[in-house]
Amino acid sequence: MSFQTRLTRSPTPYDSERAEELRGMTAGLAPEIAALILGTAGCSPYLKSLLEKEIAWWPGALEAPEAAMAAVLAEVDEMAPDALGAGLRQAKRRVALLTGLADLGGVWSLEEVTAALTRFADAATHAAFRATVGAEIRRGKLPGATEQDAQTAGGLTALAMGKMGAFELNYSSDIDLICLFDETRFERDHYGEARQSLVRATRKACALLSDTTAEGYVFRTDLRLRPDPAVTPVVLAMEAAERYYESLGRTWERAAYVKARPCAGDIAAGERFLRDLTPFVWRRHLDFAAIQDAHDMRLRIRDHKGGHGRGVGPISLRGHNMKLGRGGIREIEFFTQTQQIIAGGRDPSLRLRGTVDSLRALTAAGWVPEAVSERLILRYRQHREVEHRLQMINDAQTHDLPQNDSGFARLAAFMGVEERAMRAELGAALTEVHDLIEGFFVPDQPGPEGAETGSAGEVPKLHDILPNEVVGRWMNYPALRSQRACTIFGRLRDRLVEQLADSARPEEALQAFDGFLKGLPAGVQVFSLFEARPQLLDLLVEICAVSPELGAFLSRNSSVLDAVIAGDFFADWPGTAALREGLAARMAREDGYEARLDLARRWAKEWHFRIGVHHLRGMIDAETAGRHYAELAEAVIAALWPEVIAQFARRHGPPPGRGAAVLAMGSLGAGRISAKSDLDLIVIYDPEDEGESTGPKPLSARVYYARLTQAFVTALTARMAQGKLYEVDMRLRPSGSQGPVAASWASFRNYQRDEAWTWEHLALTRARGVAGSEALGADIESLREEVLSAPRAQAKVLHDLEEMRVRLAAAKSPAGPLDPKPGPGRAQDIELFAQAATLLAGKPSRRTPAGLIAAARLSLIDLPEAEELQETYALCVALQISLRLLANTAVSPEELGLGARRFLLSQTGDADLAGLQARFAKRTERAAEILEQALARAAKSASTTPDFET
Repeated sequence: MSFQTRLTRSPTPYDSERAEELRGMTAGLAPEIAALILGTAGCSPYLKSLLEKEIAWWPGALEAPEAAMAAVLAEVDEMAPDALGAGLRQAKRRVALLTGLADLGGVWSLEEVTAALTRFADAATHAAFRATVGAEIRRGKLPGATEQDAQTAGGLTALAMGKMGAFELNYSSDIDLICLFDETRFERDHYGEARQSLVRATRKACALLSDTTAEGYVFRTDLRLRPDPAVTPVVLAMEAAERYYESLGRTWERAAYVKARPCAGDIAAGERFLRDLTPFVWRRHLDFAAIQDAHDMRLRIRDHKGGHGRGVGPISLRGHNMKLGRGGIREIEFFTQTQQIIAGGRDPSLRLRGTVDSLRALTAAGWVPEAVSERLILRYRQHREVEHRLQMINDAQTHDLPQNDSGFARLAAFMGVEERAMRAELGAALTEVHDLIEGFFVPDQPGPEGAETGSAGEVPKLHDILPNEVVGRWMNYPALRSQRACTIFGRLRDRLVEQLADSARPEEALQAFDGFLKGLPAGVQVFSLFEARPQLLDLLVEICAVSPELGAFLSRNSSVLDAVIAGDFFADWPGTAALREGLAARMAREDGYEARLDLARRWAKEWHFRIGVHHLRGMIDAETAGRHYAELAEAVIAALWPEVIAQFARRHGPPPGRGAAVLAMGSLGAGRISAKSDLDLIVIYDPEDEGESTGPKPLSARVYYARLTQAFVTALTARMAQGKLYEVDMRLRPSGSQGPVAASWASFRNYQRDEAWTWEHLALTRARGVAGSEALGADIESLREEVLSAPRAQAKVLHDLEEMRVRLAAAKSPAGPLDPKPGPGRAQDIELFAQAATLLAGKPSRRTPAGLIAAARLSLIDLPEAEELQETYALCVALQISLRLLANTAVSPEELGLGARRFLLSQTGDADLAGLQARFAKRTERAAEILEQALARAAKSASTTPDFET
């Protein structure tokens, strides 16, 4: 489609005499294009001069603007080094004229205009560095470099920052560059000489671009965004820059790198540097402390350059800075980049450079309401259009609106609108942006009385509000040792006090919150999170009032609060398959084995916390929570197992034979664990006929799988930066702790068929494959069914069961009146009986209720007794899973706070704690009686058959 066909508007000549000077140049042009040219010349002295200088070029360029732009870029790429001075300046004139006319005529959108300007800036910058570094190479000043290295600027890369990085250059932009070089390309002894050469080349390249000659200039070039520009050279080694950002980098530098991209020189080296810098720019946790930093920057910019101070009263248009003033372009950019910095570490979809694209991504991710993002996008485009018109008039790097009426009249004519309407729209646009964004940042108001005063570590006036000796300790806690943390905490004070006072037992809630605060290693990030999302503070107080244990977990793992902000935290449980896929996808984005293990820990803690919160809030019951904990553990095992194998295989080769399968035993095998459960696991391998592995350091199959299993256990249990995942118990493997940590398929099969004790077959009733070789897992399941369905002597099984009950009772007694697991008639006792019945019935069921039904069918108990046992068992499960959420160890009822008691009673359906204790005691005594009678009857009926070897 031609330029003429796409042309939708033209400016109105402000200076008709200036326009008339070009009338002869428009003879023979289409009327629409002639009107565009005359309106442009009548409003912009600068564009008029370009029209005159490039009269031989622009009429043809308007016939196919995209092709003309591509031709200019191709000419730049092919320019000889000695032709760059004049050639780049002529190319700049042509690009400026073409983009100006395409912009003014509505032929190109804002994004197309800024992208064209940026593509030319990339090409010009690359040409300049290629030429100046090439000159150093030809002079023999860059050690080890050849002529071919000039194409990649000898390892030097220019990072485009700000608008250039985001393909958002305006019509008269400076270009902000950070110049770095890959020091690994040079020998240590040549490093100093290489750096000096690249410094010279960088200075010459910048002069080539920015010096004003008779032909004009190309781009004003700014190198001051580099680390510590007052004392560092204009080009830095990448390793030195990375060390600076890791140790001294500030929030504004992180924000700058949101838009950074390599634009010239060694692009691949630049991309590697940005990848290495990812942890600095994109924090793993939600970073709400960046809001205050960004807000402070906004205020400093307004005070220093933006005009109109801190924004009291209506916005005055005269001289208002469209970029830095209230409601201006920078406000929208700060808002967008701050949101990206907060959440981009967790969500890579937010790591975009363009403002419009980033706003839409933030909306898609649930961070910015669609209505807000669409209004900001509209105003951003309008602001940029005004900015371009201001700069087009005289090729001035300005963002200030006119100071007088004639200036506004010229601007309105240039934009092709009526002046009064333009002023009204400008005022409305600036005010709307200011109002939309100001509420996101910390308001320009002092905090609560006393919040800004006091020395570092002091919590101002809290003693007056919470007269408790607990508060006196807070100033010594790590979380409140910085002035900034105290200031933010002071702003949270009133809401915190209100929430603590509204809890059922304020003193208990305060003690629990004190435990949270005491365990918190630092406060700024967490307090900023609470300030930005007050509902999280409400949730914390609610958790502390009910479960001090979960509050203590939060203090050690405060990053899990990030998950609450995610839109799906209170959604339905996704299921094992979705959990597996989600964890595997996130781990795949991490570089390195340890990074993936740490990611698994963060991920698991977030889901673990989510289960606990859902349970505390009554969204799920204890039985469901137990199932969710088990599915979470299964997902972690399934995702980590292949990672461990891949890491191990790098040294020792892939697993010999069919590989190995991981079996879940005990409660995990039955599909229900508590918040503090260990994982009972067995690893079984099948080397087939392969005696050893085939890696760089081969191992015999037996040693290979033993060490692989140990590596897997370490992956689950090692305490890394993010803590550990689970404790692992492997004592249920054949031969217990005396046997090898991994069992071969042949030995496991033979052992289960010919040697296993009754208790090992009882354990097999709950075995379930959760990871590893599917084919081997299917064979193990077939063996399980075969072994469990084999006929066996009832007397022998029940005799062994009675011996186990005696040994267990001697080994561990109940820790209190509500301890649900050990002891006669409690969970473990009922589970063992159900497993024995499952074994005798020849049914491979893993669940206790099914085992109790099997016992009734075998006439070990009658059906009403089975129902009684099931009700008692359900009560034990509710107590076990609920109590482990409330406390890490067994507690007496008297130790439970009011909130914890209410939660516990809501899970059991009892009216009060005394009633629960009485009911629990009665039920477990009755369950023990049923089990004793059943075993006594069985023993009596078997008294005439003493030969248990039958």
